[in-house]
Formats: sequence, structure tokens, C-alpha cells
Amino acid sequence: MLETATTRPQGLAVRCSRALLSPWSRLSLLVVLLAAAATCVLLFEPQRILSDGWPAQLGGATAVALYAVAYGACTAAFVPRPLLNLAAGALFGSQAGLVAALAGTVLGAGIAFGLGRILGQDALRPLLRGRWLKAADGQLSRHGFRSMLAVRLFPGVPFAAANYCAAVSRMGWLPFLLATGLGSIPNTAAYVIAGARASTPTSPAFLIAMGFIAVTGLGGAAVAWCKRHHLRGR
Repeated sequence: MLETATTRPQGLAVRCSRALLSPWSRLSLLVVLLAAAATCVLLFEPQRILSDGWPAQLGGATAVALYAVAYGACTAAFVPRPLLNLAAGALFGSQAGLVAALAGTVLGAGIAFGLGRILGQDALRPLLRGRWLKAADGQLSRHGFRSMLAVRLFPGVPFAAANYCAAVSRMGWLPFLLATGLGSIPNTAAYVIAGARASTPTSPAFLIAMGFIAVTGLGGAAVAWCKRHHLRGR
């Protein structure tokens, strides 16, 4: 009798722990975390740094490192990267701004990838049944590095969406982070330079940076259009 009474609480604890750690429970936690992050962005408006500037008491390498951490947290919370890149250039100049922006980019991508992999992958992978979803998953799983490198080089896919799609696939951590770091350099540099030279919009550096942003944007749209028609043909 005593053994039966002891076994029941243990069985209940096991069932509760399984329910809490189930794929759908973890996915629900991910949704709650992302909703909370988006709410914080709406309430605190971190993009105001473009108009308000960086705190005067912070400077040098410490400011660059803190900005990179804040950048990573903001991108995981869906703050648009172009705004953060422009702010990095305006605050720290071209060189230090690029370092801060790239470090924040890789950090933010890693945060999103980790959350998606740990909390969302098990629940979402069984739902990849559509032709386009299967094709995207197969491309990311088999050719993770070059696929993510192309996504980062040709803007068009939102940063957060690319991170979570990669997390649901079977892409490895190292290819994802390497492709993100390398592929983000050109576009990030263009925005940072534009932010650093915003006070002189007729300068060659500013005009070249804006031209590069426009060309890569059109290139990304063309690649997406061709890819869509290729998938339709298949």
C-alpha cells in the first residue's frame, strides 16, 4: 500500500515534467519570449538612439562592446538591423561602428538560432510538409553555409526570419555563425558608412554606400524572383 502511494506521486511528477518539456510547451515558451521582447521594443523604443545619441559617460572600447551586446539583444527582439547599423556609424564612425555592428549581428543571430533550436525545432519540424517549406529546409540542411551566406549577401529575407528558419533546419551552429559573420560584412559596412557620413550626404563615401545598398536590394529581389519561379517549375 505504501509503495503504491509513493509510486503515484512519482508518476505524476514524471508526467508533469514530460508535459512541461514537451515540444509544444517549449514552442509556447518561445512565442511568449518573442512576444515579450517585441513588447519591450515598442515600450522602450531603442531605435531612439539615432536621435538621442549614446550616453556621454560611455566611450572607447567599453562603449563599442556595450553597443554590440545591446545590438544583439535588439536584433533578437526584431529591431531592424539597418537602423542599428546607421546608429553604429553615427556614434562610433566607420571602423569602430563596423566592429560593433558585426559583433552584434553575430551575437543576435546566435541568440535567435539558439532559442529556435532549443525551443522550437522539435515542434516545428513535423510541420514542414509544403513543397516550398521542404525545399527550403532541404537547402538549409544540406548546404547550410553557402545557403546562409547567400541569404546574408543578398538582403530580402528578414534577419529574424532567416535565423529562426535556420534553427528549425538541421544546419549546424558553426556554418550558421560563419556564414552570418562573413555574409553580413558588405551590407553592414554600407549602412555603417552611410551613418558615419550622414552629415555630408553629397560625399563620395555616402553616395557609394547608398548606391551599394540599392544595388544589393535589387539583386536580392531578383534572386528571390528567380528562385520562386525555379521552385514553381519543380
